[in-house]
Amino acid sequence: MPISSSLPIIVFDLDGTLADTAADLIATLNLILEREGLDAIPLASARDLIGQGSRALLQRGFTLQRRALSPERLEILFADFLHHYGDHLTDRTRLFPGVEAALERLSHRGHTLAVCTNKNEALSRQLLADLGVASRFAAICGRDTFAFCKPDPRHLTETVRLATGRMVPAIMVGDSKTDIDTARAAETPVIAVSFGYTDVPVARLAPDVVIEHFDEIDSAVTQLSEWVTA
Repeated sequence: MPISSSLPIIVFDLDGTLADTAADLIATLNLILEREGLDAIPLASARDLIGQGSRALLQRGFTLQRRALSPERLEILFADFLHHYGDHLTDRTRLFPGVEAALERLSHRGHTLAVCTNKNEALSRQLLADLGVASRFAAICGRDTFAFCKPDPRHLTETVRLATGRMVPAIMVGDSKTDIDTARAAETPVIAVSFGYTDVPVARLAPDVVIEHFDEIDSAVTQLSEWVTA
């Protein structure tokens, strides 16, 4: 189906929105922590550490254990993290229920789709390829794609520009305060999923719509499309 210029582009976060990546991220974090003589962090209590990229995840993990890291040591451990995680991207990572079908439906309706994530771009592309959905997206933009990243609104607006070649109406789909703050700063409506990685119930962050399952995204997109294209 040809892309309709009247339809907004749908821009997705990745971790905690499209894919449940927590188990593989935290397994890599715990490998580093234990190697440094610290305790592993249980997955159930570590999910909320995710959301600002792997470097921030490492920093948060060490801060939780009250261990200071120099900038130089953080960069060394970050390189180790990326190397190990890159070899274990989808050991336990899976798309959330309904994602693949939702992407198919939105594409069929004529929406351009893109990803805007604070995950490294190369890892994001590989992960989505391994999960079989990379080809759905006109652009996959990570933390290192531009000189800025979420919550800077330019991360979202430049993702839109890269995907479409121009600025067009957009809808953001995310799971956290970072995503909502980014969308608000870009004056873009935002759909939040309720099952992602956040230490605050996402409804309290006042997104425009909250969905409990990707089966609900069609009606949410229709509702917000009427706003952004009015």
